[in-house]
Amino acid sequence: MLKEMHDKLPPSEKKIASFILQDPRAAISSTTSELAQLSQTSSAAVIRLCKSLGLKGFQELKMKVVGDLQKSVHEGYRDIQPNESHASVLEKMTNNSIQSLKETGEMLHLSELSRSVEALENAGTIHFFGVGASAIIAQDAQQKFLRIHKNVTAFSDLHMVAMLVGNVKPEDVVVGISFSGETAEVAQILELANQKGATTISLTKYGSSKVSEQAKIKLYTSASKEATFRSGATSSRIAQLHVLDILFMCVASTQYDASIQYLDESRNAIEYIQQKRRK
Repeated sequence: MLKEMHDKLPPSEKKIASFILQDPRAAISSTTSELAQLSQTSSAAVIRLCKSLGLKGFQELKMKVVGDLQKSVHEGYRDIQPNESHASVLEKMTNNSIQSLKETGEMLHLSELSRSVEALENAGTIHFFGVGASAIIAQDAQQKFLRIHKNVTAFSDLHMVAMLVGNVKPEDVVVGISFSGETAEVAQILELANQKGATTISLTKYGSSKVSEQAKIKLYTSASKEATFRSGATSSRIAQLHVLDILFMCVASTQYDASIQYLDESRNAIEYIQQKRRK
């Protein structure tokens, strides 16, 4: 979180972030005022840094630093090398996926997750939108929520989505998906949805971005950099799917009996079609 946000922070907060990254053990053993002195800033700047990171306060920041210090030194994303053995690729890709899921779990704020679940549960219509690889994530989300009888769209064509969002109502939800958070089309759609009074949700990597700035509710995945061979892009896709799976399960859980009935009916409908095709 600190590495991702570092260059975007104001000067005083950047100095504190740099000190924590350089000497994390000194930071966790300090009070707010002591850290301010060590980083040659102020106690107010320390509190502002916590807010910039989306944390409740300095104690939560210290807990996250402690958690990182306890992680294995072997953790981290590893890229694929030329002519690598299949066994090595298997191990690296598995470890990368696990790392991405762990970090995403740490990035998700429960308050934002709860707000998202409530909005999706009560939505008149849900519009998922992403471009390129994120469009595939949007389609997966559509398929899930259709199974529990939600009105859902996931068009990848910008003009089609613009027409839909141009007619949204305040009870509708628009979810913009972009790993980088800088996809202009996604930011524009969320901006349009805001003008129409709909609830907007962003799903991006951690940090301030064009897309997240347009969203009323912000959800984050792991902010880890992509590796040279883009194995990180694979991990980011898995992280996005993971967040949407969490949202789906939370919504299904809040309306458990109805969800079970809808899922059974969906399964029966598919089995019916398959039986007809076999005949």
